Amino acid sequence: MKLGSAVAPYLEPGECPGRAPRPMTRREMLRSSAAGFGLLAFSALAQPPTLGRVRAPHFPGKAKSVIFLFMDGGVSHVDTFDPKPALAKHVGEPWSGDATRKWQQSPWQFAQYGQSGTWVSELFPHIASCVDDLAVIRSMKADLPIHSTGVIYLHTGHNLAGRPSLGSWMSYGLGSENENLPGYVVLSFGHVPVGGLEAFGSGFLPASHEATLIRAEGSPIDNLLPADPGVRQRTKLQFLNQEDGEFAARLRGHDGVESAVRNYELAARMQSLVPDVLDETRESKPVRELYGLDDPDLNTRLYARQCLRARRLVESGVRFVQVNCPYGLSNGTWDQHGGLKAGHEKNARQTDRAVAALIKDLKQRGLLDSTLILWAGEFGRTPHAPGPDGRDHHPEGFSVFLAGGGVRGGTVYGATDEFGVHALENVCDMHDLHATVLHLTGLDHERLTFRHSGRDFRLTDVHGQVVKAIVA
Repeated sequence: MKLGSAVAPYLEPGECPGRAPRPMTRREMLRSSAAGFGLLAFSALAQPPTLGRVRAPHFPGKAKSVIFLFMDGGVSHVDTFDPKPALAKHVGEPWSGDATRKWQQSPWQFAQYGQSGTWVSELFPHIASCVDDLAVIRSMKADLPIHSTGVIYLHTGHNLAGRPSLGSWMSYGLGSENENLPGYVVLSFGHVPVGGLEAFGSGFLPASHEATLIRAEGSPIDNLLPADPGVRQRTKLQFLNQEDGEFAARLRGHDGVESAVRNYELAARMQSLVPDVLDETRESKPVRELYGLDDPDLNTRLYARQCLRARRLVESGVRFVQVNCPYGLSNGTWDQHGGLKAGHEKNARQTDRAVAALIKDLKQRGLLDSTLILWAGEFGRTPHAPGPDGRDHHPEGFSVFLAGGGVRGGTVYGATDEFGVHALENVCDMHDLHATVLHLTGLDHERLTFRHSGRDFRLTDVHGQVVKAIVA
């Protein structure tokens, strides 16, 4: 063996091999093993991207994926899942909190459905047929009666922008089951909800956990199909990879560049898979009819398309899918301060059938047990109003429901008072809801943390209790 090599004792010229060798200096070690560092770097580059890896949950969870059906604007709980006969008895009488506001009864009838006998209004005839799969929480409590903060609070557990969304925490905590698809997808209708895109943002988590937005109409994603032939595209990608690598080297420790590179690499892989996953024409006629893909109303068809895509995405391994509301008349939200009857009926007609179809479709495919569905808006609506046909923002008590993914179906949890003003029994705040969603996916909300600005952050901050009564 040659003296002075990296694997032999280092000797000065003229030194006797029999003497005890002096220690190698740091500079000498680096000089003699420089090629080895290159091999280490290559081995790191040869590893598959971490974005596509499945991460181990804290404990076995029932749900592998979550579909969040976001009811933007605030659905009236006293007109959907929380009947209040007292409103009919006292309709037109002044509310004790403000004499200018009067109690308003629901214009829709309620009935009990399923073996569980869960009460649902006539607004949702299709969802009513699925009540034995639902856990309805009637005692939700939000924070402020403002859309911008309410939407951010629902998505991130905080009233101010800049925190990671629920979908980003899920992607960070569990990874993706398909390296060719993003872990977090928002099925959009081209409208940014009040509160901004921060509702879907990754905050201080790596940017690779931010949502990918997919439109209902036109091209689902910009530049989804490659503009160049295969050889030319690969040459461009190699050049960009070299440029990005040099730029990242100059900004050591900056996550944004590395995350952007990973996102572009994911985008390239998505070009081969996303068109097929989003192509609902591959579905059978009975499935198309189930969702209402041929409904004469455009927004009903588009919402049906997005719900069907949600099923196809979780079927393909996407971890978290959010479906927003369609936008048409009355801007598409449930925010009816006036024209409540026409507005809620329109929104219910456009969403009810597809939501029920999603539950039934997942169930018949054996996917409902491993897919958690969350149906929720940022708050409810007041049981009282200054006019006869409208309701205002109401965070003090409202309803949401969950289905599948380890949920105890056919249950009703919590209650509001006799008029539906305040959540009184088993009050469930947003942190409790988030803790429960994470728990059903195998994530402990107290252990799912990320160090930022010198301390560990979590989705539920220092709050949150799992609602065990709705866990199967």
